[in-house]
Amino acid sequence: MKFNFKSIQLFFTLLGVVAMFSCEIQREVSSEDKARLDKIIEDRYFEIEADVARPLVTNALNQLANAGLYRPGDNAAQINLQGNSNYFRFEGDSVSADLPYYGERQMGGGYNSNSGIEFEGVPKNLKIEKEADKNEYSIKFDIKEDSENYQVTLTIYSNLKALINVNSSQRFPIRYDGTIKALELPEEKK
Repeated sequence: MKFNFKSIQLFFTLLGVVAMFSCEIQREVSSEDKARLDKIIEDRYFEIEADVARPLVTNALNQLANAGLYRPGDNAAQINLQGNSNYFRFEGDSVSADLPYYGERQMGGGYNSNSGIEFEGVPKNLKIEKEADKNEYSIKFDIKEDSENYQVTLTIYSNLKALINVNSSQRFPIRYDGTIKALELPEEKK
């Protein structure tokens, strides 16, 4: 079977058109989904449970993978968190998190220090931006726990999927993929 340049070009053009339309179809979000997400963000009472941790891949993490120290299905770039108790909560003006950390710690730690990403308190420099054309929210803030400073960026989509990016003063960055759900509002907020 012979292929000429025009048939190959036609194939890739059609493939590009199909890809474009499939991306457009995925972007369409119902008005109910948009309204539900708007309400969750407006109330600021929500929780994200992470399903996957995505650490910054370093030589050390690759060495662990090469030694076969990851569970089946996990690798240096992606670790399944299903069955692992974790949370990220926004409750009014305060935020808290207890997320497992995979990656390299640059400094700090010591005895009796937490090994995961743990913080609780009122976030500083809080910015909540809605990107209406993309049907998503971006939430950025800084928070400190003991001697560690965190810069956190949440990206929340109208299909209730969420990304949590954490930059730390003592560790390499990590991203978590998860799902957002509304928490019950306290009586004074209803």
